[in-house]
Amino acid sequence: MSGLRGITRAIVWLLVLLAIGFALYAVVRNRPQDMPWRPLDLSEPIGMVTGRKLAGLGDDFPKCQRLLDRAGVHYQVLEPVVSGQCGYTDGVRLTGGGSRGIGFSPKGVGMACPVAAGLTMWEWQVVQPAARRHFDSPVVRIEHFGSYNCRRMYGRSTGDWSEHAAANALDVAGFVLADGRRIRVVGDWKGGGERAAFLREVRDGACDLFSTVLSPDYNEAHRDHFHLDQAHRGAMGWRACR
Repeated sequence: MSGLRGITRAIVWLLVLLAIGFALYAVVRNRPQDMPWRPLDLSEPIGMVTGRKLAGLGDDFPKCQRLLDRAGVHYQVLEPVVSGQCGYTDGVRLTGGGSRGIGFSPKGVGMACPVAAGLTMWEWQVVQPAARRHFDSPVVRIEHFGSYNCRRMYGRSTGDWSEHAAANALDVAGFVLADGRRIRVVGDWKGGGERAAFLREVRDGACDLFSTVLSPDYNEAHRDHFHLDQAHRGAMGWRACR
């Protein structure tokens, strides 16, 4: 038992030292958003633990709604869906107006609230800055392959359920700029130039905001889209970025 107590004390001290390290880093770099205990604010720059905070919203729908409200995001709460192992109770549909400027095609897509919060920060902190740098034109629409889909991973008959089964994911196929240009994953990922650079930049930026980001670099099944989800794997859970 004494050995177990020693291990427990060591773990506690390690966690304390990590917390102190986070605090010192945040103070020195003037980055309060890096503090794990600081409340999430969708309008702040992305911090070291922002992605985990966003995924954690899956446990608290009212908190997620308050964050969207505080950020001036317009949305509609969706009726809960229950279908066997599938469904959701925290669905929202991002609507026009408010502080966001990007629409969706097809229109009316619903998604779990943590995905909507992640997309909001992705738009403000990643997508629009990248679009202006590479194209001198903002993104006005995201083209997608949908969110809610009652299925297992990769459409298999057995195995783990996909995050799509809980509307906790969105498959992004491309972007439409204000000047009418379209940037598509399937045609522009390997094309080189500004389009490919933009796609890689927004993919990499998504990795700081979503639990799982899968692109054409991952496998053939993702050759034409980015899979973005907010799988909640705990405060120290693993994250995937490919």
